[in-house]
Amino acid sequence: MTGLDIAEVAHRAGVPASTLRFYEEKGLIASIGRRGLRRQYDPGVLERLALISLGRTAGFSLDEIARMFAPDGQPRIDRQMLAAQAEELDRRIRELVVLRDSLRHAAACPAPSHMECSTFRRLLRAVTSGALAVPRKRAPGAP
Repeated sequence: MTGLDIAEVAHRAGVPASTLRFYEEKGLIASIGRRGLRRQYDPGVLERLALISLGRTAGFSLDEIARMFAPDGQPRIDRQMLAAQAEELDRRIRELVVLRDSLRHAAACPAPSHMECSTFRRLLRAVTSGALAVPRKRAPGAP
C-alpha cells in the first residue's frame, strides 16, 4: 500500500489533521488504510482537498461540496450551481463595496456624532431593512 501519512497530507494541504478526520467523517475524503495508528491517504487526496478548499473559499457548504463528487470520487460539478454561486458573490461584492464606502465616509465624516451623519444613518437603515446582509461567522472549529 503506497500512501501518504495523515501528517504529510495535513502539511501539504495546509490543514490540520483534525480537518482531515472531519472531512473523512463527512464522506468528503477517504483513507486507504492505516500504518500503525496513522491514517494513510492516496496521493490524489491532495487534489480533492484543493477542490474542497476552492469550494469553501467560493462560499459552498460542505454538503454542497460533497454533492460535487460522483460516487466514484470523481468531480461532478453542476455548472448551474457554479453560475448561481458566482451571482451570489457578485451580490455580496456589491454589498461589501457599499459597506466599505460607508465606513470610509463615517471614519472621515465631520459630523459631531455618527448618529448625526446621514450616510451612516443610511447604512444603519440598510442593515435594519435587510438590504445589506450582516456576514455570518463560521462556528469555532468549523473547517
